[in-house]
Amino acid sequence: MKLEVSVLASGSSGNSIFIGDKKNSILIDAGLSGKKIEERLKMIDRDPTCIDAILVTHEHSDHIKGVGVLSRRFDIPVYANELTWQGAISNLGKISEANCKIFKDSFMFGKFGIEPFSIPHDANDPVGFIVNHRNNKISIATDMGFMPDDVKNKLKRSDFIIIESNHDLEMLMNGSYPWSLKNRIKGKKGHLSNDDTAAALPELIGDNCPSILLAHLSKDNNIPDLAYITIKNILEKEGFRLEKDLEMGFAYRDRPTQLYKIG
Repeated sequence: MKLEVSVLASGSSGNSIFIGDKKNSILIDAGLSGKKIEERLKMIDRDPTCIDAILVTHEHSDHIKGVGVLSRRFDIPVYANELTWQGAISNLGKISEANCKIFKDSFMFGKFGIEPFSIPHDANDPVGFIVNHRNNKISIATDMGFMPDDVKNKLKRSDFIIIESNHDLEMLMNGSYPWSLKNRIKGKKGHLSNDDTAAALPELIGDNCPSILLAHLSKDNNIPDLAYITIKNILEKEGFRLEKDLEMGFAYRDRPTQLYKIG
């Protein structure tokens, strides 16, 4: 039974990832309006009524905007840790008590083994997720200011990695953002730059060469071609050949990716 993955949206205007098999489907974050999430699901030929759970990484609006309305409209349980619930609840509207699920550690949902892990970001208790499905491992690692060693260890031996490549540092520092925002983005609880991601990937790839999807690219401070060539150059120096040893693509802010089949 193959696992299907599509990033429905990625960026400061909204984030959401669809993961499903034939029996269960989940969203990781729902940071667009409920209507737009429904539209993106239909673009990959999936119906919102098939969503069995929403998992929340952290309480920033670009990750939770549509969570409340989707939960109410389709009776979907929402999973988040306790501090994320505290930060998010006032912006979600009323969600039935039965659908408010708090996780502390790893848990099972259908055939999905869900493993949250802490990430450095300026939220209450932000997490990334490992999704294990049979013998396949999907890793989601976005919205972090740097890549700690324990996170690197979590991501190793993945089959598919969705990883942040938010900004080019030179574009950010020469751009129009106020200094406070520039410092937040490049800070230890901000976002990974192209160079940060390029430096981390050779260690994450190892000898199993997973598929890589670059996510959360800034509209103002990055260019997909620049992110690609920055990472390509580092990987080639380490002996990896893009499109031969491994595949690398992009998540988009304005449309979903293809449905990747894993397993």
